[in-house]
Amino acid sequence: MDTPATTSWPSLRVSDWTATRDTLHMWTQIVGKVRMAHAPLLNHWWQVTLYVSPRGLTTSAVPYRTGAFEIEFDFVGHRLEVRSSDGGVQALPLRPMPVAEFYARLMDMLDRLGIEAPIRPSPNEVDPAIPFAEDHDHASYDGEAATLFWRQLIQADRVIGEFRSHFVGKVSPVHFFWGGMDLACTRFSGRSAPPHPGGVPNCGDWVMVEGYSRELSSCGFWPGGGEEGAFYSYAYPAPEGFADHPVGPEGAYFSQEFQQFLLPYEAARSAPDPDRAVAEFLRTTYEAAADLGNWDRAALEDDPFRWHGTA
Repeated sequence: MDTPATTSWPSLRVSDWTATRDTLHMWTQIVGKVRMAHAPLLNHWWQVTLYVSPRGLTTSAVPYRTGAFEIEFDFVGHRLEVRSSDGGVQALPLRPMPVAEFYARLMDMLDRLGIEAPIRPSPNEVDPAIPFAEDHDHASYDGEAATLFWRQLIQADRVIGEFRSHFVGKVSPVHFFWGGMDLACTRFSGRSAPPHPGGVPNCGDWVMVEGYSRELSSCGFWPGGGEEGAFYSYAYPAPEGFADHPVGPEGAYFSQEFQQFLLPYEAARSAPDPDRAVAEFLRTTYEAAADLGNWDRAALEDDPFRWHGTA
């Protein structure tokens, strides 16, 4: 019998939508780069990300001259919509099409709205990195799979957001990094970190140096690492003994391949209480980083219900 948990946490095998996933990855890179072209730099590249919305993924408001615009993937109505603060709207049906066509049509939509989009027209963090205008290899769009992925993101965003609320130190939003196609949230100890060595495909080492300039514990979800994707957690720099620290729930483990803790999505989805399972994974892996790294937890954490019932 279906329960609210099983219907809210959908099953989506990565192998069943790999072609769509890889095409959508390139589409989100294009949209993310448009945001990056206009949003002012924030620490650790927080200005470039997308956010889970009630219908898909959005840039949120992007400043442009004296106004703003927004680009949103609607995975319910299967449209890409660009909305401008001057009232202009342009839309593109989401359907199977090459990255080259998506890129050309989005640039035309922006041009019709009077929005310049000077982006580096090649993807990052993938190899090979086919220039967008030449990419006819990635051309798949399974609308049902895209909707299921968005529903996975809805659950991950919700549970990670609750986890975020327990931290009063420096912490990122829950946001979607289009480079790695992952939803992430990062907590910081307040101390600096050694320069990151880089080495990410088609991504300057300086990008990683900025992203990892402070000691951190990061968690998130991405459509890899498990049959249906995986929740992940890692520390930079990883303190001694991190990989061997016990974590929960059942099914969580440290991946030598990815050098981080993983909880396969299917293990969370099939748990009696998926919310509780993911929350346990996020909490115990963070504790591994914070306790072994000697974080000042008393100063960095607090009860999110500390003002509950006072208003």
